[in-house]
Amino acid sequence: MTDDLRIGVIGLGLRGNLAAVAHSPGAGSVVAAVADTDPAVLATVADRFLGAAAVAGHRTLLDDDGIDAVLVLTPDDTHEELACAALEAGKAVFLEKPMHITVEGCDRILRTAYETGSRLYVGHNMRHMGVVRLMRDIIARGDIGEPKTVWVRHFVSYGGDYYFKDWHADRRRTTGLLLQKAAHDLDVVHWLAGGYTQRVNALGDLMVYGDLPRREPDTPRPEGWLREFEWPPTERKDLHHVVDVEDVSVMNMRLDNGVIAAYQQCHFSPDYWRNYTVIGTEGRLENFGDRPGDEVRVWNTGPSDYRADADAVHKVPDATGGHGGADQRIMEEFCRFARDGGATDTSPVAARMSVAAGVMATRSLREGGAAYEVPPLDPRLAAYFANGQRRTEAVR
Repeated sequence: MTDDLRIGVIGLGLRGNLAAVAHSPGAGSVVAAVADTDPAVLATVADRFLGAAAVAGHRTLLDDDGIDAVLVLTPDDTHEELACAALEAGKAVFLEKPMHITVEGCDRILRTAYETGSRLYVGHNMRHMGVVRLMRDIIARGDIGEPKTVWVRHFVSYGGDYYFKDWHADRRRTTGLLLQKAAHDLDVVHWLAGGYTQRVNALGDLMVYGDLPRREPDTPRPEGWLREFEWPPTERKDLHHVVDVEDVSVMNMRLDNGVIAAYQQCHFSPDYWRNYTVIGTEGRLENFGDRPGDEVRVWNTGPSDYRADADAVHKVPDATGGHGGADQRIMEEFCRFARDGGATDTSPVAARMSVAAGVMATRSLREGGAAYEVPPLDPRLAAYFANGQRRTEAVR
């Protein structure tokens, strides 16, 4: 490696840690510029990224021919505009998940990548989490036979703090948490099951946080936000002035390969973790904890009554860094992809399909639980991304 990949960052907020991971001067990549609309954030750039330019507008960053790649780490509703602008500027783009808050926005991003030939990468970092990769390896070995059903329970103890005290609570910015928060898990369901959601229905409600004290518009988040947490959930206060997303949701899916899946999310649980169960034709697996050192257990003999002792117990591998080491691994993969292209474990098409499933599930839960078909993707776009973002036909 002789030259560092020069990275521009748009939005140095809650996912700014990804920029810190990407900043490895002399070791392959360097943050060379940061664009943010907050002057207080821009004032920190010099200390965090030595030599990086700090600019208020993303256009200045995109017009810089010295920038090779861009990290888009801004709120969800801005993703379509910013990702398309970066792709049109010829930059390789890392787009934080979810891809966007509408199916149409996702499809425009994919179309722009197709038309420009600029490389697109979507940050579904759970594909690099040890627990997910371990489950996928167990399934790929055939330890539980052919997967037939996947169940996910997502307990979110800090939901009232992480998602109801800022823009996440406003459906105009997110569509809903069954998209914003669940996009990770829906992508994992698709990855483990080997198919994409085709039909969905869902139920949900705003059961706890709808009546709690809110801040006035244009007032700052409380001191100690994301460091100090109230309990029980009904004691939470200083919520965002708009709270109109559901804090409980359940979703059922039929995938295009026949797999049946279910996802459940609760934002006032006392604990915070994801529990996956995958049942195949010859057994089932289940994770107990989702961090390094936790376990994935497999039962593939029987039949039997309840038994806590599994036929095999697999430890989630040790790792350091954010999200069980996933943040480091996803940045390494993106930098390699931005520089050289090639196959990646993440997939822009899969990112679109997780959004599409979440959008239609949100529509279902807000319309009484009716079932809806997930809009299919343009076959030309699907073929382009399946071919490693290489066109084999003229753009029309």
